[in-house]
Amino acid sequence: MQSAKDSQDRPQLTDREDPVLPERITRSAAARRGESVEDITAWVQRRRKEVDPTVQRIPFAELDGWSFSQETGNLVHRSGRFFTVQGLRASMGEHPDRVSWHQPIIAQLEVGILGVLAREFDGVLHFLMQAKMEPGNPGLVQISPTVQATYSNYTKIHKGADVRYLEYFTDRSRGRILSDVLQSEHGSWFRRKRNRNMVVEVTDPVPDHEDFRWLTLGQIHELLGHDNTMNFDARSALAGLYGAGASFALHSDTEVLSWLAARRSVTPITGVPVSLADIPGWTRDEYSIHHDDERYFRVMAVSVRAGNREVGEWTQPLFEPNGQGIVAFLTRTFNGVPHVLVSARAEAGFSDLELGPTVQCVPRNHEHLPAGEQPPFLGVVRSAAPPRIRYSALLSEEGGRFLNAVSRYLVVEATESEAPLQEPPGFRWVSRDQLAAFTRYSHYVSAQARTLLVCLNTLEA
Repeated sequence: MQSAKDSQDRPQLTDREDPVLPERITRSAAARRGESVEDITAWVQRRRKEVDPTVQRIPFAELDGWSFSQETGNLVHRSGRFFTVQGLRASMGEHPDRVSWHQPIIAQLEVGILGVLAREFDGVLHFLMQAKMEPGNPGLVQISPTVQATYSNYTKIHKGADVRYLEYFTDRSRGRILSDVLQSEHGSWFRRKRNRNMVVEVTDPVPDHEDFRWLTLGQIHELLGHDNTMNFDARSALAGLYGAGASFALHSDTEVLSWLAARRSVTPITGVPVSLADIPGWTRDEYSIHHDDERYFRVMAVSVRAGNREVGEWTQPLFEPNGQGIVAFLTRTFNGVPHVLVSARAEAGFSDLELGPTVQCVPRNHEHLPAGEQPPFLGVVRSAAPPRIRYSALLSEEGGRFLNAVSRYLVVEATESEAPLQEPPGFRWVSRDQLAAFTRYSHYVSAQARTLLVCLNTLEA
């Protein structure tokens, strides 16, 4: 299978440079030694009780350090850092007047770190995972990467404590890089946001802490079968580990990249910042900024308290979606090789189209539309019989910026009549290993598709 050699953004270590890494990943995925899943989830529950986090909705007027700018109308922090909630006029395609809308969006240009430490114990790779509190996550405490920090966090703009284990990801001499790539975030709510997704292997002992546990990929895969347990940042960071290369794919890498380039060329994404106070179709009241039809999402504010964060108390804005989402891959097997049906996904905050799930939507936002205007393949996913659902779990999105943003993630076996070999416009069959290979490069695989890739490898394990 050909590789995407023409990309400008490359990870610092590839499987070719470490030919045994795929074997080590496979061995870790097969290992379920040590603590049981029940023990690990009990640890997470215990940390929830010990940290005793609380999140309360508050009016915008009670935000500390945040205010609506008199000049722009945008919601900004007094430091000028962290992030800004601004307005956006978005358009898609060669005729932007035909497909355009206004919305609030998060502008956060700084690049954060989503980093996982790896270490071998008894010949098996383990990964240091954290029980971390995020104000928007169901249950508040979920399993996260070793380090999950924005630039403002780890440069201590908040004047809080140091980010534990950060030095392993900022000092190259401390470990060996297994995966390192800038990846996009949720493009529907972030404008051009990227994080550095890293996995760094160490050989020397790492200081212990009660908020952290060493887990094999096998244990992580098992935990992915539990609702709202493994957070988005952990899924995104670990997605870059997979991909050994398969002997067969319906389309070569070059053909897939050419198809995506052609789609990108006729679907430019334009996002023009505008004042948050002036976006049509949206209303601001004491507690929220919401769409006049009560669709899509709302911007609101919370007060947070947590015992194991760099700062113990704070207030902040959050985005809250209008309902539970559905994110799904349709899958079929060709010549014995699993393939998934990816879409050329356009989102307002993307710089360009990316490979996305077959289905990604909040169904409630489309209920008013006739059947012919519903998202493609949504009906196939929603009507799938249980024996054809290979994977299903409720997973939350980025809990540091989104409140109760939960989707049902699914992998569904499809038939020829439901998902034909000859793909409709905007879709392509790619092998699982092709998709994994593309995660080694920036802006090719979307945030939700990276999660589904880890779910696919959960099935394989």
